Amino acid sequence: MSRKSAPPTETKGMQLQPDDALVIVDVQRDFLPGGSLAVPGGDAIVPALNVCIERFAARRLPIFATRDWHPAQHCSFQAAGGPWPPHCVAGTAGAEFAVGLRLPNDVHLVSKATAAERDAYSAFNDTDFHARLRARHVLRLFVAGLATDYCVVSTVLDALALGYHVVVLSDAVAAVEADPGDGQRALERMRTAGALFASSRMLH
Repeated sequence: MSRKSAPPTETKGMQLQPDDALVIVDVQRDFLPGGSLAVPGGDAIVPALNVCIERFAARRLPIFATRDWHPAQHCSFQAAGGPWPPHCVAGTAGAEFAVGLRLPNDVHLVSKATAAERDAYSAFNDTDFHARLRARHVLRLFVAGLATDYCVVSTVLDALALGYHVVVLSDAVAAVEADPGDGQRALERMRTAGALFASSRMLH
């Protein structure tokens, strides 16, 4: 969410349950200020993310971190006719998670867009994410990360279509805003599809 985007009405208080999981979407160095595909204010969400991580870890609830993990010649790159500069190439510094993001040692990684010929914004696209959630009997996802108008909205909409309950953590997302208003439109799409909204401080 950009600084100009206002989230839909937030739920007041959110009690974590045994069938909850936290999903942190693509908080990687190339998407932060100074990276090759920087999200404005992307680094500002890290403190809120760490609050969420702390709350979930304290209750021993699963925490998933998705990441773009592209081959060097990925189809989304401009050299291959795609819309984006090279970013998050597997094994490079730009693909590493944000400095200061306190992911636990037992975090579950979800690598996406790993095939050169296929792009993937959603964490569910061409991954085993759904199967891994089902194996852990997860019913509700708390989603945060980057970027609101691409990988966050795609992941949320797919999760809802698969039957998960979804809560978007509104103070822990940020948008690219390739076109002005993209972040707000993404928030409204998620709300219309059935997502709830809460902030990190509401988790307990």
